[in-house]
Amino acid sequence: MPLATASLNGTTLAETDTWETVEGNIYFPPESIKDKSLFKPSDMTTYCPWKGDASYYNVVIGDKTIRDGAWYYAHPYDAAIKIKNHIAFYKDKVDIKSA
Repeated sequence: MPLATASLNGTTLAETDTWETVEGNIYFPPESIKDKSLFKPSDMTTYCPWKGDASYYNVVIGDKTIRDGAWYYAHPYDAAIKIKNHIAFYKDKVDIKSA
């Protein structure tokens, strides 16, 4: 499998050669996150009828904060169990590449 990366302003947020793709989004496994201190829990939550409740992170690099730039499913429904705790990023907020 090729390498997938998520970066922001030259800082690599996640990098992996194993990931899941769901609805066009790359879900990075938790161990692929390079610096967990850049991820601050957000109060934002959303609901998907087949995945469950999503929680969000604000991504903070220096003085720049990307509000709700990443999300994950801590307790997904059975249909989405393969993305449990995997982190996805908004493509319009974070640079995502797979090659």
